[in-house]
Amino acid sequence: MLTAGEIAVQVGRGELAWPGELRGDGLLLRLGSPLQPLIPGGRVDLADQTSIDTIYEQPVHGWDDFDLAPGRMALCVVDQPLRLGATLAAAIGTLSHLARVGLATHVTSPWVMPGWDGHLTLELLNVGPATLRLPQGMPVARAVIWRMDGATREAAPHPHYGWDGHLGSRYAVEFGDELDACPMGR
Repeated sequence: MLTAGEIAVQVGRGELAWPGELRGDGLLLRLGSPLQPLIPGGRVDLADQTSIDTIYEQPVHGWDDFDLAPGRMALCVVDQPLRLGATLAAAIGTLSHLARVGLATHVTSPWVMPGWDGHLTLELLNVGPATLRLPQGMPVARAVIWRMDGATREAAPHPHYGWDGHLGSRYAVEFGDELDACPMGR
């Protein structure tokens, strides 16, 4: 894991771009805009992108506060963009203060792969007993950076995430054909 001093060195070398704050030896991640709530209930066919898209409300731009009820989920862009070079990767973790009231900020894979270039999207989930008021700009997580060992491939941005478009899953776009071909699938 890189220290704050080594993060500064990597920024100076152009191997990492992060205009935001550091917290200890990690990047402090704050809630940005837009925020996109998920619609509860229903059924989603993961091989059908149109079906996946039905669980998302419209993104809310320029929001001030958002009340996240127990059991509800929303996607939210981190306020600052991140760029990782070909030899750097990151992992995202919720600030423990918030985990202790039931807020999870990245409920799936914590990994940010080499070559990432854009705004991270956090998956906010309230697993606690009370509605949580979330103000825009609130610090919620941090990302720690580490150097990859061994040969790396050329850095390339993710084809579906990190830009100012739809925040939701693009799973069927990437894997739908594979799911259609599964013998026990459809």
